[in-house]
Amino acid sequence: MLLFKKRFLDAIRRGQKTQTIRLWKHRRMRPGQRSYIPGAGYIRIEAVEQVRLDALTDDDARPDGFETADQLRAELARLYPDQPSDGHQAYRVVFRLLPPEEQKKRLP
Repeated sequence: MLLFKKRFLDAIRRGQKTQTIRLWKHRRMRPGQRSYIPGAGYIRIEAVEQVRLDALTDDDARPDGFETADQLRAELARLYPDQPSDGHQAYRVVFRLLPPEEQKKRLP
């Protein structure tokens, strides 16, 4: 499950927010995995890659719902104040919201 602030849910449902940057000690998701976003629905993980926060560009920030990389980094610093110094790495998780017919499918 991926949790998001309520302000991002409409953009996720509209397909405008298609990625998130998460700080983890190790990769927690893999491409092809199905996951759930409360308030938005089921998603398919398209890619998970380690990134350097200082190398993120404005183009990297837009699919995450931010206009600039500086805004994205500021939000990450607010959400994860201790993680970068505690051995956490940044991962870009690219996802797509599953269409309604796939939302209802049960996993085997």
